[in-house]
Amino acid sequence: MPAKYGGKRSRMGALIDEGTFNPNSEKVRDPKFRGSEFFDPHDAVQVKYEMLRRVSIDNVSVTDASDEYGVSRPTYYQAKANFDLTGIAGLVPAKPGPRGPHKVDDKVLAFLQARLVPGEPVHARELAKLVRNELDIALHPRTIERVLKKRSARRYHGTGMFIA
Repeated sequence: MPAKYGGKRSRMGALIDEGTFNPNSEKVRDPKFRGSEFFDPHDAVQVKYEMLRRVSIDNVSVTDASDEYGVSRPTYYQAKANFDLTGIAGLVPAKPGPRGPHKVDDKVLAFLQARLVPGEPVHARELAKLVRNELDIALHPRTIERVLKKRSARRYHGTGMFIA
């Protein structure tokens, strides 16, 4: 176990920390999830996998499997699609929250890229001030670094500067 947990963290604590805790564990009615050391109704990945297995191997209907595992039919179909696409990793719940910087649209990106001069380093703090003053948008310098690193053909050297 990682040192940050001092080697002592409960299984449920680990599931919560990793984002795989099933908050609806009481809805799982499959008998093998009751009183078993292996099958854990709190483990969302295991519950989804067993639900998919019941349909594909045991030929249980999607409706019955969804009811038995305490999820909706759309949840079953989403789990199936994710599993078919990426395997067991597709059953891990996605992290909540935005998937990218919501303030940086095409206009802001074009504004930032227009201020990058080939051969000259530009500091993200300076860009953040320019964006605030000219576009009235507050961006953190680290957000600017990430966006330009991801979307620009320029190389980022980890120094807070972008170098052409």
